[in-house]
Amino acid sequence: MVSRSYSNLLELVSDGGGGGGGESLPSLGRRRIPRVVTASGIVPDLDCSDDDTDAASAASASDRSSHALRERTLIVANQLPIRASRRAGGGWEFSWDEDSILLQLKDSLRAHHGRADMEFVYVGGLRDDVPAADHDEVAHQLLDGFRCVPTFLPTDLRSRFYHGFCKQQLWPLFHYMLPLSPELGGRFDRTLWQAYVSVNKIFADKILEVISPEDDYVWVHDYHLMILPTFLRKRFNRVKLGFFLHSPFPSSEIYKTLPVREELLRSLLNADLIGFHTFDYARHFLSCCGRMLGLKYESQRGYITLEYYGRTVTIKILPVGVHLEQLQSVLNLPETGVKVAELLKQFCDQNRLLLLGVDDMDIFKGISLKLLAFEQLLMQHPEWRARVVLVQIANPARGRGKDVKEVQDESDAMVRRINGAFGQPGYQPVILIDRPLQFYERMAYYVVAECCLVTAVRDGMNLIPYEYVIARQGNEKIDMILGLTSSARKKSTLVLSEFIGCSPSLSGAIRVNPWNVDAVADAMDSALEMPEGEKVLRHEKHHKYVSTHDVGYWANSFLQDLERTCLDHSRRRCWGIGFGLRFRVVALDPNFKKLAVEHLVSAYRRTSTRIILLDYDGTLMPQTSFGKSPSSKTIDMLNSLCRDQNNMVFLVSTKKQSTLDEWFSPCQNLGLAAEHGYFLRLRRDAEWETCVPVTDCSWKQIAEPVMKTYTETTDGSTIDDKETAIVWSYEDADPDFGSCQAKELHDHLESVLANESVTVKAGLNHVEVKPQGVSKGLVAKRLLSMMQENGLLPDFVLCIGDDRSDDDMFEVINTAANCLSLDAEIFACTVGRKPSKAKYYLDDLADIVRLIQGLANVSDEMHSILLPPDASDTALRLLVLVDRMMKCGLDTQFQSSRSPNLW
Repeated sequence: MVSRSYSNLLELVSDGGGGGGGESLPSLGRRRIPRVVTASGIVPDLDCSDDDTDAASAASASDRSSHALRERTLIVANQLPIRASRRAGGGWEFSWDEDSILLQLKDSLRAHHGRADMEFVYVGGLRDDVPAADHDEVAHQLLDGFRCVPTFLPTDLRSRFYHGFCKQQLWPLFHYMLPLSPELGGRFDRTLWQAYVSVNKIFADKILEVISPEDDYVWVHDYHLMILPTFLRKRFNRVKLGFFLHSPFPSSEIYKTLPVREELLRSLLNADLIGFHTFDYARHFLSCCGRMLGLKYESQRGYITLEYYGRTVTIKILPVGVHLEQLQSVLNLPETGVKVAELLKQFCDQNRLLLLGVDDMDIFKGISLKLLAFEQLLMQHPEWRARVVLVQIANPARGRGKDVKEVQDESDAMVRRINGAFGQPGYQPVILIDRPLQFYERMAYYVVAECCLVTAVRDGMNLIPYEYVIARQGNEKIDMILGLTSSARKKSTLVLSEFIGCSPSLSGAIRVNPWNVDAVADAMDSALEMPEGEKVLRHEKHHKYVSTHDVGYWANSFLQDLERTCLDHSRRRCWGIGFGLRFRVVALDPNFKKLAVEHLVSAYRRTSTRIILLDYDGTLMPQTSFGKSPSSKTIDMLNSLCRDQNNMVFLVSTKKQSTLDEWFSPCQNLGLAAEHGYFLRLRRDAEWETCVPVTDCSWKQIAEPVMKTYTETTDGSTIDDKETAIVWSYEDADPDFGSCQAKELHDHLESVLANESVTVKAGLNHVEVKPQGVSKGLVAKRLLSMMQENGLLPDFVLCIGDDRSDDDMFEVINTAANCLSLDAEIFACTVGRKPSKAKYYLDDLADIVRLIQGLANVSDEMHSILLPPDASDTALRLLVLVDRMMKCGLDTQFQSSRSPNLW
C-alpha cells in the first residue's frame, strides 16, 4: 500500500520555484504537497516560526476548504479529445475534438449537474505521430492549454497495440467473430498481447505522474485499456477507479476462447465500478466471472455487486447519451439550414421519401444486409419504386485490413446492381456517400429523413438513432425551413437492429433481426406505411428519453456511483497479493489479521487447559478432494495433540457417525461431533450422546423425492443423505443452470416443508434441509458447558473452520467469557481472507497443516522428555536443547557429572 506521501510530481515542479531559470510546468490544479514533507524540520522552507503559526493555520484551513470543494477526475482513454496539426513553419497546433464523448461529458457535466468546480484531466494518446524531439514541447503545450497528458507511443508499438491486438483480436471477438482461420479475425498472437500489456503499462506510468491517489477519481474508457486497473491497483491499493466498456461484451461461450481470458477478467475486477451499456453486456460479463473465476453476484438495493477478495465491485448499467447543447448549436448553424433547404429541393420537392443509413464502413454495421433488404422492398412493393430513396452515409472505417476492402467492394457492387435494376431518369434508388461529411451535413440529412435505419449485426451503443430523434425535433429555424407551424407535432420513425446497445432504450422503434432480410424489408414497408399519429407518439416517447438521458446524465450517474462505491476505502485494510496480471487486493476489516504461528505456539506453551475445535472439509481436507478420508499425516498430527492430557481436541464435521468412527479410529482420544452438534462423542472409548433431543426425520420422505426430481433434470447434481440432514449439491453442474435450479428448489422445498420444524438453507453450490436450531455452535456451547460443570475453565481456545457454518462456533467462543478463564487466549480462525466472524485467518490448507504440526511438535517435545524427580531447571533446558538438535539430525554428545544418563 502506497502511503499518502506520494506526490504529484508535475505540480511540485510547477509550483515549487526550482531555480535555474527554467520555465516551470503548468499546474493541474491545487498544490498537493505530501504529508511527509509538511512536517516541521523535514524541509527547511516549510518550517514556520511561532509568529507565523496563525497564518499557517489559516492557510492550511483555506487549503482544506479548497480541497473539499475542488474535486478532480482523471479521464483515461486510448485517444485524447484533441485534434492536432502541424504548422507550415514548424511546431504544432491543437484544438478540441467536439465530436469526442470525453469532451462532451465534461461540458455537459459542468453545465447541468452541479459539478462546475470539478477539474478534469485527460490522459491518452494522439492520432498523429509526434517526433521524439517534439515530445516535451507538445506535452507542455497540451498540459498548459488543455489539461491533457499525452502518452507517446513508438509507431511500431502503437501499430501492434491498436491495429494488432485491439482491432484484430479483441474487437472482432467482442463482436462475436471467432478466429476460425488466419484470414478471419486472425489467430491469437502472443507478441501482440505483449504489446497490449506494454502500452497499458505506459499509460499507468503516465497516470502516476499526475495522480493524487487519495483524492482523485480515475475513469478508464473502453477495451483498449482493460488491464490498466491492475497496474493502478498494484501501485495504489485504495485508488478510486472506474471503468466503462463502450463495446459489446460477448457471451461466455465466445469469450472463453480468448487465451488471456482470466487476465482480462481479473484486471477489470481491480476496478471499483464497471460500466456497461446494456444488461445483456453486463450479464455476459457476470456469467464469465461465475464460470471462469467461480464468483457469485448479488443485487443489493438495486445495485449489482461482486465480492472479490473482500472488495465490493459494483456493476453499472446505463447507456451513454448525446450532447444536447452541441446538437442544438449545430441545428442553429446557417449552413445547416442551407443544407436542409437543398435536400428538401432534391427529395421532397420531387415527391421522394428519404430512408437514411449512417454507418462506419466495417463488417459489423450490416450495410450489405441493409442494401439486400432495400432491394427486397423494391421487388416486393412496386408502389415504392421511384418514390423511396435510400441514402447510405458510409463513414471511413476505424480499422484497416482485407475485410474493410471487401465490405467497400461488396457495397459498391450492390449499389450499382440496385440502381441498374430500379433506377429511372432522374431517380436513383440508392445514394452511397462514402466521403467524410461535416457534422452539420449529417444533421441536415437527419432532419429530412422519413426513417432512420440502423441495422448493425453487432454494435456497442451507436448514438445515430439518438441524434436522429433530436434532429427531427428541430427548432424554430428548422421549422420555418420545413414550413411547419409552431403547434405542429414532430414525428420520426426508427428501424433498429436487436443487436445494438441503444435498442433497449428506444422501445418505440421497429426492432429487427438484421440477418433476416425479409423481416428488415417488411420493417421498412411498415415504417413507410405507418399512420402519422403513431409516428408522432413514437417520436414523443423517444424524445422524452433522449432529452433527459443525455451524456451529462450518464457521466454524472457514473461518477455518483463511483463515489458511493469508494466511500469505505479508508476504513479497510488492504493487502496486495499475486504476481503479474493475477495481482489483486484483499480488503478486510482493520481488526481482521493473519494468525501468527509464533504467537499461537507461545500461548499454547504457557496454558494448561486447552480446547481445540477443528472443521474437516475445507480445513483439514480440501473441499474439491475426491478422496475424503484423512491421510496418515493428518492422523499423526491429531494423535500428537490428543496425547497431551491438557488438550481436549474435537473434530466438528457434518459426516455421519459411522464415517467418523471408521476414519478416526486410530485417534484414541479425539472427540468427534457429527451433524452440526446433534451427536457428540468425547473420547474414542465413549458412547455417542446427543446434544439436543433427536427429532422425527420423517420430513425426509417429503424432501428427498423433490430433490430427486431436480437431480434428474440437472446434470452434475447429487444428493447427500446425512444423519439428520439432506443436501442437494450442484458443484459439478453448469453454474448458471445449477444456480437457477437451486433457487427454484429452495422455494419448492420451503413450500412443501412449511409445516415441518426444519430449515431450508441455500449455500455455496448446495441447498440443505436440516432441523431448526441445529448449528455447529451447539458443539462449542455444549463442550464449554461440560467443562464448566466439571470445574475446568479453559485458558486456551483454538477454533478453525472455512465457511459460514463455522461462524456459529466462532461467535460462541468469542462471547463465552463466563465459561473461560479470565486470562484465556482465544483464537477463532477462518481459512482465507474473507468476511467472517473470526478474528484471525490463515491463507490456505497448507498454513493450517503447518500450524497444527507446530502445535503437535510442541506437545511431543513437552511429553517426550523424561526427567528424574530431582532434575534441575538447567537440566530441563539442556535436554530440550538436545531433543531439538536430534530432531534436526544433528550429532549430539551430552554428559553430566551429576546425571550421566538422564536421557
